[in-house]
Amino acid sequence: MARLIYSAIMSLDGYTADADGRFAWAAPDEEVHAFVNELERPVGVYLYGRRMYETMRYWETAHTLAGQSPASLDFARIWQAADKIVYSTTLQSADTARTRVERDFDPDQVRKLKEAASRDLTVGGPHLAAQAIAAGLVDEYQLFVVPAVVGGGTRALPGQVRLNLALAQEHKFGSGIVYLCYHPA
Repeated sequence: MARLIYSAIMSLDGYTADADGRFAWAAPDEEVHAFVNELERPVGVYLYGRRMYETMRYWETAHTLAGQSPASLDFARIWQAADKIVYSTTLQSADTARTRVERDFDPDQVRKLKEAASRDLTVGGPHLAAQAIAAGLVDEYQLFVVPAVVGGGTRALPGQVRLNLALAQEHKFGSGIVYLCYHPA
């Protein structure tokens, strides 16, 4: 059975975006981006909410833009090769390849998808991830902690959910970002 992975870049105080919705402070450097690429390479399906999809669809054409770093070009290829499912009640259709829109997040359907998949899945975006976490679907948490305190915004992890996790891996980058990988205990 494939794993469902939640991966997030977050501030030290636990936010993926600040109170103004900005996340430029979380932009990975080349070292972090190359590391992320290795984590993403085995992924076969990305599960997104509408807002995360709208952010990530940049990668559909990123390879056509001048000045892309090798890690960015590599990630664009990885992203384009994977299937995407966007959960949205407002998005009428997707404008990227290998993408379909579902109206509702159905935990039972995601369980079936995990059972049938030959490659791992990721859930992107803290709002959709909160639903997957609450349903007990997440098998791995990949958290990149940025040495910045933003004071509020979009929480990386949901409130009102208790989790017992075991640290599986950690890695410190030259920029001060720390990667922490957890599995349910």
